[in-house]
This record gives sequence, C-alpha cells and structure tokens, in this order.
Amino acid sequence: MTYTMWIILTASLVGLSCGLIGVYLILKKQAMMADAISHTVLLGIVLAYMVTQQLSGTAMLVGGIFAGILTAFLVQSLNNLKVQHDASLGIVFTTLFAIGVILISTSVGNVHLDVQHALMGEITFVPFTTMDIPLIGSVPKATAILALVLIVVIFFIIAFYKEWKITSFDPALAASIGIPVIFFHYLFMTLVSVTTVASFDAVGAILVVAMLITPAAAAYLWTDKLILMLFLSGGFGIISAVAGYWVATWLNTSISGSMALMTGCIFFITFLLSPKHGLISRWVRPAEVREEA
Repeated sequence: MTYTMWIILTASLVGLSCGLIGVYLILKKQAMMADAISHTVLLGIVLAYMVTQQLSGTAMLVGGIFAGILTAFLVQSLNNLKVQHDASLGIVFTTLFAIGVILISTSVGNVHLDVQHALMGEITFVPFTTMDIPLIGSVPKATAILALVLIVVIFFIIAFYKEWKITSFDPALAASIGIPVIFFHYLFMTLVSVTTVASFDAVGAILVVAMLITPAAAAYLWTDKLILMLFLSGGFGIISAVAGYWVATWLNTSISGSMALMTGCIFFITFLLSPKHGLISRWVRPAEVREEA
C-alpha cells in the first residue's frame, strides 16, 4: 500500500472509531467530557513515557486509560461535593492538562513529544513507524492500534447495545432494572480514553474533539434511531477524514486541521438540509402550513 493510502486509511479509522463513540457522548450529553479527556490523556501519555521510555504501543494506551478514568472519577467526586458539572470539568481537565504540558517541557522535551505535536498531531509521520503482522506484513503501528481499538469499540457496542441505549437515555430507569450504571459509565470513559489515545498521533489532543463530537452531532440531526445514528456518524467521520486529506493536499496545510474543518462543513450542511431539524426545513414547513390553511 502506498504512503498516501496508509495516511487515508489511518485517518478513516480515526473518523470511524471517534464517530461511533461520539454518538453516545452526544446522547449522554457529555460532549465536554470528551474535551476534558482529550486533554488529560496527555498527562497519562507523558507518565507512560517517563516509566517505559516508549511513545507508542501498550504503554500509551494504559497511560491514556488511567488519565481518562482519573478524569471521570475526579469530575464525579467534585459533583458529589456539590460543585457544578461544567465547573468540575473545567477544574479537572485544565489542572491535569497543565501538569502534562509542564512535564513535557521539563522532563521529556528532548524526544519526539513536543507540545505542538501533542495538541495538533501529525499524521504524515504515521507510515514511518511500522510493525510486522503475520499474514499481513509490515503496517504502520498507529494504524494497527487504531484498527484494534475499532474492533474493541464495535465489540462493546454490539455486546452491550441494549445497556448502552438505556443508560444513555434514562440512567435512572437503567438503575431501577438492575443495570450497573456506574460500571457502564467508567467502561464508557475507558473506551473514550482508548479511542482518544489511539487517535493521538493522527489529530492530537485538541482536534480529536472535533472527530468525536461533530460527526455524531450531525448524525443526531438526521435521525432519531440509534442504529442509524451510529452508521451515519461513522460514515461522516470517514468522509471528513478522506475529504480533509485531499483539502490539506490541495491547500498544502495541516491534515488534522483539514479533517476537523470537514467535520464542521458536514455539520453546517446538515444544519441547513436536515429534513426534520434543518434550518431550511424549518423555513419551508411554516409556509406549507400557511398554504394548507
């Protein structure tokens, strides 16, 4: 496979995995939790590097999972102390993110883990770090990890489809019928953390928020059915990734930035053309009502 195709495949895996996870973030009304975790995983990655001296592989995933669960735990703890949810998010993610930035500057500044790479990502470097997979051959390590994470995400979505659906729409009902809501909450935060860390090399800590939230928000405007929303969000993520690459090539600019831009363009088109919630349909519907009257 060519260098270009590896980049497109990697970007598409980011778009698909983030798009699927993002649906539940939107339904749970926890979009800003994705923002918080996408920042705080930086601390987990830095700590993992300081322990293992490796910038990829299992160590990064473990560090990111630790940071994501820590973020969710601290936010929930502050909520229990009567601190407002949005204030809890702001306090936790800014503090943990700042610690990560300081550690990068003071402890790991002499390696390929700088603040700009951490924030924006650099997918063009992904094809250069490879690993051998039996029956497949040499593939970029980041691509292999993203493929594995996507499989894990799809597995948990299918395995616990009913549980995710009930806990997303009505946690109180879920608890009343015996579903362990807290367990599924932290399991979901783990999946968000893993997806964020796996996407880290491609789009960085900040722009991964666009891939997690915007395709899912666009899908939410098109349909009220969860299964269709999952397919639409994943498809929008892939379209954003592929279109973002070609826009970046055309303009000679950041690929990750272009991917994020394309998610915004898809949402804008959806906001205009969605048959139920779109701006144009809202203008047309009153006119049809007046004509019928």
